[in-house]
Amino acid sequence: MKKRYAFLATGLLGAGILAGCGDSSAKEETKSIKIGATSGPYSDMVKEAIQPGLEKKGYKVEIVEFSDYIQPNIALGSGDIDANLFQHSIYLKTFAKEKNLDLKGLITVPTAPMGLYSKSYKSLDDVKTGAEVATPNDPTNQARALNLLAEQGWIELKPDADPLTVSEKDIVKNPKKLVIKPLEAAQLPRAIESVDISAVPGNFALAAKFDLLDALALEKMDEQYRNLVAVKTADEKKQLAKDLTAVVESEDFNAVIEKSFKGFSKPEWAN
Repeated sequence: MKKRYAFLATGLLGAGILAGCGDSSAKEETKSIKIGATSGPYSDMVKEAIQPGLEKKGYKVEIVEFSDYIQPNIALGSGDIDANLFQHSIYLKTFAKEKNLDLKGLITVPTAPMGLYSKSYKSLDDVKTGAEVATPNDPTNQARALNLLAEQGWIELKPDADPLTVSEKDIVKNPKKLVIKPLEAAQLPRAIESVDISAVPGNFALAAKFDLLDALALEKMDEQYRNLVAVKTADEKKQLAKDLTAVVESEDFNAVIEKSFKGFSKPEWAN
């Protein structure tokens, strides 16, 4: 999953609180919210592309950063925050089910894709038979990596295999005789020093200061791997949810993405 930071930035939107001024002559109301994310591209996205749009709509926005991928959903479920931005829909659904949380994906955002990085080769055409390729060892990201290798024509997967769950056992042809080396995702940026090619998820690539556009190839991202703004299911019809959606769909948001998030894969709705 243009690529940067440890799998994902966590975002929050603190409760949309309508606070009266307490003065009969003051008619303005303040809508205070919190938006949280782990440091990295998605907290940057909140700060640069989402916060300004919400402030134009009259919100007072506080950005809160998290250091893991558990607390953002716990905080959202408990009502400590109003929304978050750090995860894709597969993770959201799995986490919510395991923790008995009622959460909802609101809208997907441009996301850093997985890419093939190398210090040994400058182009796909240079890759030799027998090249060593490091891939993530967790099932979800390994499936993405294998699909990316198949997109290059380097391997062939079973035609009836679910692309979201394919594994090495689903490889039916390996004409390049690639040597696949599964590693912890966090090790993949460093692996380019010891293997020919490393398939690095976008968040880890960005955390390692990789330029997404330097990848030999970037994945054609499945919509289910795109990060999204999440809210409590009970809040999906509320005004804050509507305003968040409007901001993400706005031309101003897109202009920031075009300028500051080069290489990020845009959702289908934005194309």
